[in-house]
Amino acid sequence: MSADTQSVMTGFGQKRSAFRDWRGRRPFWGGLLTLLAGIPIMYIPYQNLTLGSLTIRMSTTAGAGSLIIGVLLVVLGITMWFQPQSRVFAGVAAILLSLVSLVVSNIGAFLIGFLLGLLGGALGVSWVPGKPSAATPQVAESTADPVADPVAEPAVKDEPRDVPAQSGPPATEHTASANDANDPNANGRQHRAG
Repeated sequence: MSADTQSVMTGFGQKRSAFRDWRGRRPFWGGLLTLLAGIPIMYIPYQNLTLGSLTIRMSTTAGAGSLIIGVLLVVLGITMWFQPQSRVFAGVAAILLSLVSLVVSNIGAFLIGFLLGLLGGALGVSWVPGKPSAATPQVAESTADPVADPVAEPAVKDEPRDVPAQSGPPATEHTASANDANDPNANGRQHRAG
C-alpha cells in the first residue's frame, strides 16, 4: 500500500469515527425510521396502480392530509437528529401521527409507514443520552496470598476507628425480666423473636 492510499483510509476512518460519535449522541435510528415512515405515507396516496388496462387510483379524500402527515414525520425524524433534547416530544408526535395515518392515508400507507412511524417514535422516546465513560483505568483487587507471594503487602488488620462522642445522657438498655411479661405497663419493652 502506498502512503496516499494509507492517508485516504485514515481520513475515511476518522470520518467514520466522527459519524459514530455523532450518531451515539442522539436517537439516530429512531430519527431514521421516523423519516422513512413519512416517505410512503406522503407518496402512496398520490400514485396510480395499473393492472392491464385497469387503472386504480389510490388517492383518498384526505390526500392533502397524507401529504401533511408525511412531511411532519420527515421533519420529526430530522428533529430527533439535530435537536436530541426534544426527542420525547418528537417521538410522541411521531407515534400520534402514525396512528392518524391509519385513517387518513390508506391504512398508514399499507401499514409500512404506520409500523415504521410507531417504531421510530418509540425509539425516539426511549433513547437516553449515555454518560461519558471514565478515562481512569480500573484497578483489579489483589487476591494474592501474602504467604505465598512475598511481594504482596500484608493484610491490614482492622484498627479501632475514632467514633464521635455522643452528646446528651448515655442510652440505657432495658433487659426483659420475668415480671415484664405479666406487667401491662411494659408495652414495647419485650421483644418477641420471630
